[in-house]
Amino acid sequence: MKKASAITCVFLDIGGVLLTNGWDHDSRKLAAKTFDLDPDEMEDRHHLTFGTCEVGKLTLKQYLSRVVFYQKRPFTRAQFQKFMFAQSRPFPQMIDLARNL
Repeated sequence: MKKASAITCVFLDIGGVLLTNGWDHDSRKLAAKTFDLDPDEMEDRHHLTFGTCEVGKLTLKQYLSRVVFYQKRPFTRAQFQKFMFAQSRPFPQMIDLARNL
């Protein structure tokens, strides 16, 4: 019987594993409500754009220009980004587990 090798590498997803899902459907819905945006239009624009952003072919600024700031808004990009980033929260127990591995 062959002896098992030691594990040398562990791959983890960040969103939903080490952190909350961050910019998921519920967060976008809350953003639409908070910033008085049309939730259906925002969701449509997100789905048309996010895949390109996720693979690194769009910056966050470009993503937001297509999804939110394609027209003048009564709030700034900085305000919206602060809200957006606040949706991602840590799962301390999972971070500790990963650190201890």
